[in-house]
Amino acid sequence: MTGTTRLGVAAAVVDGELVPGDVRLDGDVVAAVGLPPAPGGGIAVPGLVDVQVNGYAGIDLLTAPAGDWQVAARAMARHGVTSFVANLITAPAEQTTSALGAATVAVSSPGDGAARCLGAHLEGPFLAAGRRGTHPLQHLRDPDRAALQPLLDAGPVVSITIAPELPGAVEVITWLCAAGVLVALGHSDATADEAHAGFDAGARTVTHVFNGMSAPTARAPGLAGVALARDDVVVQAIIDGVHLAPETAAVVVSAARSRLVLVTDALSAAGAPDGDYRLGEVAISMVGGVVRNADGALAGSVTSLVATLRHAMTAGLRLEEAVVAASTRPAALLGRTDLGRLRPGDRAYVTVLDDALDVTACFVGGVGAQ
Repeated sequence: MTGTTRLGVAAAVVDGELVPGDVRLDGDVVAAVGLPPAPGGGIAVPGLVDVQVNGYAGIDLLTAPAGDWQVAARAMARHGVTSFVANLITAPAEQTTSALGAATVAVSSPGDGAARCLGAHLEGPFLAAGRRGTHPLQHLRDPDRAALQPLLDAGPVVSITIAPELPGAVEVITWLCAAGVLVALGHSDATADEAHAGFDAGARTVTHVFNGMSAPTARAPGLAGVALARDDVVVQAIIDGVHLAPETAAVVVSAARSRLVLVTDALSAAGAPDGDYRLGEVAISMVGGVVRNADGALAGSVTSLVATLRHAMTAGLRLEEAVVAASTRPAALLGRTDLGRLRPGDRAYVTVLDDALDVTACFVGGVGAQ
């Protein structure tokens, strides 16, 4: 792409620091930062990266055909997300295989101005039955390399959630990590010892901390406590005003500040009106911006990633820290050093916010979101 674009902002977040001045893009490259600031305010930040998206704008990624993924990807870009990982919950193997085929198409054929799909996250089926949340019980199973290999062969699996206390879990975690797959612990009733064993085997992160996992008591820290205590664990959290109480969000921010990754766990109902939707084969309903399954349990989120950034600031993060947690750090977690940066010479994946931190523009490889 050719052409020069001045973003018209007063500042930018560059390498985790607020740098006064405007930003210029030359085609698909960040050409300059720190230019004379625009008079109207606003801030440019690295393009937001969401590593847990089940769906968006009425599209459920587990069941939608490949062509419909573009609808969700374009809506995400309009809300500031330049890159995402498709989250596939527990489902029949043939359904997951089909979704991984759609993910392959999405990764290889991104649409202009649409959020880029970076691959898929398998949130299941190796989860604890007692902490399954919305995941269908009948499809859960113990970790098994033979069952997992066909899924890895079917599409771009970049990460997977495993409950470390299940039989065979540590062996499978070790195998996956050696193969370069990011392992998260989650949907788990693990004791502290079992959680440590999973992390020691190579798991590097935790799926939506406190949600769907054993939580700390005085002498039993559970998976959540271990994840917050270990300085080698990246802590993913849904800070949307619903999934975590304000006090819990503040604890997460305080304990995991430099290790925090903001995620949405967005559903097909995100960016859509109240009503009935699907999460795979699970019926869900959104009322007043909160989504529950038929049992009344929370079934994911309908927040935008930029909204979680604002919530995280309410919980104690500075603006620059919240931006890093929604861009640079999730990209680094996936090993994508080409994303989540806003420096001269970087690819032009940029989100533009006004002074209220609402999205005013988004550029994906230099192309503005439509």
